[in-house]
Amino acid sequence: MEDFELLRNVTVGQYIPTHSFVHRLDPRTKILSAIFLILALSWTRSTLATACLLAVVFTVALISRIPLSYILRGVLLGLPVLVMIFVLQFIFQGWVDPPGAIYFQWGWIRVTRYSIYLILLGLVRIGAFIFLTSLLTMTSTVTELTHGVEALLKPFRRFGVPSHEVALMNMIALRFVPTLAEEMERVMKAQASRCGTFGSGRIWRPDKAAQAYLPLIVPLFIGALRRAEDLVLAMEARCYVVGESRTSYFVLNSRRRDWFVVLGFAALFVLVTYIVTWPPTHAFFPGL
Repeated sequence: MEDFELLRNVTVGQYIPTHSFVHRLDPRTKILSAIFLILALSWTRSTLATACLLAVVFTVALISRIPLSYILRGVLLGLPVLVMIFVLQFIFQGWVDPPGAIYFQWGWIRVTRYSIYLILLGLVRIGAFIFLTSLLTMTSTVTELTHGVEALLKPFRRFGVPSHEVALMNMIALRFVPTLAEEMERVMKAQASRCGTFGSGRIWRPDKAAQAYLPLIVPLFIGALRRAEDLVLAMEARCYVVGESRTSYFVLNSRRRDWFVVLGFAALFVLVTYIVTWPPTHAFFPGL
């Protein structure tokens, strides 16, 4: 039955109220801090800087009092994506300059020290992104994130950006991630009761995986469309009109600690940018 327990591995969209310091921060602070961390992780190619940023993410998780083992479960669902990224980078990254020491070459496939470094760095980045996204939703409710996104996009309304509609779409997407996982789990159990097989080894055979999971995808999409239709009818019954200005019962109030946290992560991003752009790049690749 462990193969059918999908909901326990879905960490995105799950809120865990531990009442920690991170939970009490303004949602805009957490969103901006996550953006600065993501930009810093995406920008740097330094081993030391990546390790430090990853340590910062784990430190935030410890301050949030959320078990690391629970957050790392989200990486299990992203394992097929990580495997695909590893294969693609293994094939194409061997010809990136500077190559460094060449360990293996067969035809147009080449494995170098620099390509291995880029592969490991890319896997760490994707894992950190999943970890950080899960941490953001675990420390903030969907309502808080919605109002935070809307408040951050509000200055762009003068340029025609629909801040409220964008925030609403993000809220719906985050809200229905656990719901879709629960629906998927229910369909898998129903198919298994009718002698359907879903082996974990099929992940290494894309053709077999597609053949095995096709009976699950069709009812899952039908259920998602049915839920979307019910949501539209519920919003229309409550007289929701797109583009209309409306007041909010939820009022965001930033404190001094929020400003300090945002400035700290902004300074961290500036420091990483300075490390990458100012000194020679090869100084941060030992041995290349």
